[in-house]
Amino acid sequence: MPSEHLAGSGDARPARASARPPLPPLTAGPAAEWVAERARQRSASVPGRAGTARPGAGGAAGHAPTGPRAPGRDHAPEQPVPQPPAGEGGEQRPLDRIDRAIVRLLQQDGRASVRSVAERVHVSRANAYARIARMVDDGVIRGFTARVDHERAGQAASAYITLKIVQNSWRTVRGQLLELPGVEHIALVSGEFDVLMLVHTVDNRALRELVLNRIQSIPEVLGTHTLLVFDETDRTPVLPD
Repeated sequence: MPSEHLAGSGDARPARASARPPLPPLTAGPAAEWVAERARQRSASVPGRAGTARPGAGGAAGHAPTGPRAPGRDHAPEQPVPQPPAGEGGEQRPLDRIDRAIVRLLQQDGRASVRSVAERVHVSRANAYARIARMVDDGVIRGFTARVDHERAGQAASAYITLKIVQNSWRTVRGQLLELPGVEHIALVSGEFDVLMLVHTVDNRALRELVLNRIQSIPEVLGTHTLLVFDETDRTPVLPD
């Protein structure tokens, strides 16, 4: 049986990777709004419907809504949505100043409406829709989620677990680890061990079951080391300028 060493650790937690299982579709917030807007745009582009006004669109038929602006408020000249360079269709497009401002706002409040985001970065609502949709398509925005206090949510035991695995078995091991309950973060790392993972369980008994009977039963896992989390503090991520 693979070896296991259990230790308590009060050290600061390492940065988390953002790879997570797909989130369920939302019914409110920017994700739902830009999906609805894109559906309306696709409907308007169907042959025979060209020039037909979309429900809720302001202005002449076929024009995207710009959204109301506060009376007397100065707005910076609107920036066009960046387009990929010619001949590089599949490559990720760079973010400009407005894209980064939008991402920072959504990092601080994932429930913010597209209208409020547009007003705060001084672009039209249609422009904000297009930018958010483009960043989702490009994988810059990977989802809209909530930060959870795991202890208050009934997961009183948290731990970082390091694994030593068989060489070149990372993809196989990762797939099996992702199927385990309570796994929040998995990373392939360099150094004395090969894999670092963060898990949350209801109590220490469930944690012991997870480590000894689930993780160590994976054939490619050679050994584990468990670091109990005594206290933790999450910092809201902020995209730099």
